[in-house]
This record gives sequence, structure tokens and C-alpha cells, in this order.
Amino acid sequence: MNSFAKDFPIVCVGGSAGGSAAYVQLLKHLPPETGVAVVIVNHARRTSNALHKILPHSTKMPVELITEGLPIQPNHVFIVPAGRDLQVLEGTFRLRPMSKPKGWPDVITIFLRSLAQNWGGKLVAVIVSGLDADGAEALREIKEAGGITIAQAPDTAEWSDMPASAIRTGYIDHILPVEGIAQKIAQIANEFPGKAA
Repeated sequence: MNSFAKDFPIVCVGGSAGGSAAYVQLLKHLPPETGVAVVIVNHARRTSNALHKILPHSTKMPVELITEGLPIQPNHVFIVPAGRDLQVLEGTFRLRPMSKPKGWPDVITIFLRSLAQNWGGKLVAVIVSGLDADGAEALREIKEAGGITIAQAPDTAEWSDMPASAIRTGYIDHILPVEGIAQKIAQIANEFPGKAA
């Protein structure tokens, strides 16, 4: 069995341009004891390392820049470091050099695919403000793995390309403003039985 079952949901929040504002709002509205691991995958070649300085002001959860082999824990916020692809293996984060050195990176797609293949627990994929369509290609796999998919309502996003691309796939369950996304994540976590599905 290749999936590593965990007894808490993992929430991937993917975004790029304009994403910082969405991450801040999301964390402000997400109760710190929700019981989920939040992984922020900012699709940018040079992710501002300011994110892990900005976001702790928005949440009581610990905010960590991901390092190789770091265990995934609930009630934590994890941020992908710049210039890295992220994968999951046996409940820990694995970092690799970015596989697409030129053009638009596909860090969100790579991480979501890894989750679909290697995480036995509940999955939630969230696509917020950003340019390009990163993440969209992996949504079908998240759905097939029993995950829930959410897109920021494009008219509430600073840059609507990324959530609009996700919605066009037909694999998005919920289209919500950021505050609604936080409420939906809390609801999913509350309905979670406390054991791997």
C-alpha cells in the first residue's frame, strides 16, 4: 500500500500573484484548533521569503518554512520554500529542485499529485488568486483520491486566472470567497471522524 494514512486532513492552498492577501485572510478566519495541516504552495519562481514572516501575524498556529523530511502535523501552517518542488512521502515533506527551471512553475500540480498518491487521509485542495493555471491538472486526481476541491470565487481574487482555470476543469466542488473557504475547511475538519478514511 503506497498511501500513508493519517488521522487529520491536509489542506493544500495554492496561489501566486495576489495569493498573499488570500493566505492572510484564510488564516485569519480559520480557527487555530481546526485540526488540519495547512500547506501553502505559492507558485512563484522566487517565493517571497517574507511569507513566513507575514503569516504568523494572521494565525496562532505555528508557521514553518518546510525543510527536507519535516513531519506533517495538524494545527500547523507549512510554507514551501522558493525554487523547490514539494512532495509527500510517509507523512513527511520531501523537497526537490524545481523541475521546470523555465516558464511557469508547476509546484502546485506536483504537490497535489503527490498528495493524491501518497496521503491516505482526507485531502482538501484550495486554489486562490494567481496567474497561469498551476494546480488545475491535478484536480481530477485529488477527486479520484476522495479529496475535496475548492476555488476562490474569481471575482474576489486579485488575479482570477488560476481559480478560473481550476473551475474550468469541472473538478471543483466549491467556489467561495476566502472567508467562505475558511468556513468550509473548518466544516470539513469538524465532520472528519478523527481516523483515516
